[in-house]
Amino acid sequence: MTSSSISSPVPAVRLDSSGGRRLHEQAAELRAAGPAVKVALPEGVTAWSVTRGDIAKQLLTHPDVSKDAGEHWAGYRPGAIQWLYPWVDVKSMLTADGDEHERLKQAIGSGFSRSRIQAMRPVLETIVTRLLDDLTARPADGIVDLRAAFSYQVPTLLICDLFGVPDAQRGDMLRAIDLVLTTDLTAEQAETNKHDLYRTMMALIEYKRRTPGEDLTSHLLKNHELTEVEVVSTLILMIGAGSETAVALIGWAVYELLTHPDQLAAVLADPDRWADVIEESLRLHPPIMHLPLRFAAADIPLGEDVTIRKGDAILIGYGAHGRDPAVHTDPDLFDISREDKQHLAFGYGVHHCLGAPLARLEAAVALPLLFARFPRLALADPTTPPEPHRSFLGNDVTHLPVILDHLQGARPTAAEEGR
Repeated sequence: MTSSSISSPVPAVRLDSSGGRRLHEQAAELRAAGPAVKVALPEGVTAWSVTRGDIAKQLLTHPDVSKDAGEHWAGYRPGAIQWLYPWVDVKSMLTADGDEHERLKQAIGSGFSRSRIQAMRPVLETIVTRLLDDLTARPADGIVDLRAAFSYQVPTLLICDLFGVPDAQRGDMLRAIDLVLTTDLTAEQAETNKHDLYRTMMALIEYKRRTPGEDLTSHLLKNHELTEVEVVSTLILMIGAGSETAVALIGWAVYELLTHPDQLAAVLADPDRWADVIEESLRLHPPIMHLPLRFAAADIPLGEDVTIRKGDAILIGYGAHGRDPAVHTDPDLFDISREDKQHLAFGYGVHHCLGAPLARLEAAVALPLLFARFPRLALADPTTPPEPHRSFLGNDVTHLPVILDHLQGARPTAAEEGR
């Protein structure tokens, strides 16, 4: 890549990979600094960070903003930046514009139609019930990592079933998918994971060529217009996006309800309000903070003496919109009664996430059944926030320690405390 792509005479702010609270603090700092701010990313990449809600929406629908690195990123060399492989070097609807985007979207879109997603509810209920049965078999007063045992399992089990991933391949594939959102890897670790991603997707493809079925991988392979690279890329996108986003959504919703017993009581009293819980969780804790990358196809003036130049990379802060004080009053407060819960958790414009309805359905099934089974669910340590995932891309936690039946009924439930 040319020096104009990976370095800049303007000092760039290095994005922090601490995650958690720091993720939102830095977004607020960048928002205050200007409509776009140059930031330093791993492996020497510089991009314009956009964390103001109105500017993000403007650029997400701007005719001179592209997803095609090969066409519009100055000095781009495929494979030169290891950690960007699943975001830039792939050939899927994520990295395409116009007719090409529509072609690649249509290749998988029928599998995520409204009717197909709604038809998944019974399957989801079976998965969730099985996981809850497993939890019920554990000591009620012991500490359980709810992320590992539940919120991570629900989406990953479903997406692997949908794409026909055999049990023997799931561990390696999910480990590689999980590392895509980790932004403190060395270049060598990122390169290893790039190869692991490709290797595990090719293993699935080879398996499905031998034993095709009714799964979505077999569906992709029947589309003879797709190249092998496009099939691999689509699998990386859909299996990754189809699992990671819902994991964080379920986990953060549980955390916020357990720390706001009055709101938990309100939703348990009126189950129609689970949709409010889901949208408010997405607003306050978007699963994706920044989504790499977009590229300027022409100079784009933003005001305040800031112009994004043709060929520059752009990093949209999807997750910053929901906490923008210009968009929301008291943006850092969790409030399911908030009238305006708008967010960009699933993007905006033509690249709006195809799997957003599925993520919402997963939460809508998992959360009510969880609290029905464990009405005395409690955080193991309410005074300490869960350990965050180290990333400026994803917004998740590494563990969510809970007690399934805290003090086995000796104290009131979280919902009862809120009454």
